[in-house]
Amino acid sequence: MGGEGLGSTSGSFGPSGGGSPGGGSSSGDFGSVLQDLAKPGSRIEKNAKIAEFDRQYMLQRVDDYKAGVDQQELNMQKMVADLDVTRKAHEQSILIAKGEVDKAKLDLKTVPVRSAIDSERFKLALEEAEARYQQLLKEVPFVRAGEEAQLNISKMDLQQSKLELRRSEQNADRMVMRSPIAGMVVMLNIFRGGDFGQVQEGDPVMAGMPFMKIVDPSSMVVEAVVNQTDVERIRVGAKATIRFDAFPDLALPGRVFSVAAMPKSSFSARGNYLKEIPVRIKIEKMDPRVIPDLSASVDVVTAEEEAAAIAPLGAIFQDEPSAKPYVYVRAANGWEKRPVELGLTNNISATIKSGLKAGETVAEERPAVPAGQQGEPAKAASLHQAPAALLRRRLTFVS
Repeated sequence: MGGEGLGSTSGSFGPSGGGSPGGGSSSGDFGSVLQDLAKPGSRIEKNAKIAEFDRQYMLQRVDDYKAGVDQQELNMQKMVADLDVTRKAHEQSILIAKGEVDKAKLDLKTVPVRSAIDSERFKLALEEAEARYQQLLKEVPFVRAGEEAQLNISKMDLQQSKLELRRSEQNADRMVMRSPIAGMVVMLNIFRGGDFGQVQEGDPVMAGMPFMKIVDPSSMVVEAVVNQTDVERIRVGAKATIRFDAFPDLALPGRVFSVAAMPKSSFSARGNYLKEIPVRIKIEKMDPRVIPDLSASVDVVTAEEEAAAIAPLGAIFQDEPSAKPYVYVRAANGWEKRPVELGLTNNISATIKSGLKAGETVAEERPAVPAGQQGEPAKAASLHQAPAALLRRRLTFVS
């Protein structure tokens, strides 16, 4: 899996929602059975469908929410009509009360020709009509507030139903996976019936389990591990050479892109005593023969030095650890012992800063006779003929 800036792999794809394998069990709305898969090794375009899960129950839920939204909209229309009828009825009650007040005032004008009892009755009728009329007028803002409250509740219920519908539609869309980049389909392996095999249609996939990768073949990454004792010598940006078991003659340049901070988790017995750190190496120059999931080895340059000459380690002698190293150089009359100053060393060679020149011959075994005397010659090794030599110290690990 590549990372940001690598341009190689968008990541692993797997179900992010809950659900049990097989779909219609306890959480059957979120089935995790793969129904449709892109073919392994096929090239796909950006946003192309690469996988689809069983979404029968989710689509049923979408239909239910659509029906709920339609019902809420109809209920809201009915409520608006009912509230309009209630408002009109209240307005009509106000008009009737106003008419009663006007009638009572007209009746009160006849008091001079009425008896005392009728006059008192007309006064009481006017007071009652005015009180009724004022009461209805005061009820108007409360009636309006009640109507708005009921309308707002209905709107919130409708909004909630629409949100549930949108969420269910989004969940249904998430069960159809699309590629974020154009690239090649790489299918991962899972356990199926006790065997380790490639993911295929009909397989149940647990939540959080990756089952596919999309790889950009024009820019790939080698996922490797290095022993914990060697990881401190690895640096991000270090040059590397990548070789493939399938193509022994192929060597591609690369650079260390990232080094993990923690060891790789392992449940095997080997992982209990051997800790390995994941390392990613970006391939800087691609070859059409390179495809995903090939096994490879990586040589990472941990140090390099340019010197006058390079000598094999077997030709460098040292009587004591604190003593100065020396070599035996072929002279006209035998072997000449000569002290040297060493530079960078690797497992087989060392750079010589001073004491030797390019083109001279040194002994890889200690001579049996002193210089100037005849005897059996020691095994010799010629130094590099170039005027300057470059020694690289490498760390090799396998992906």
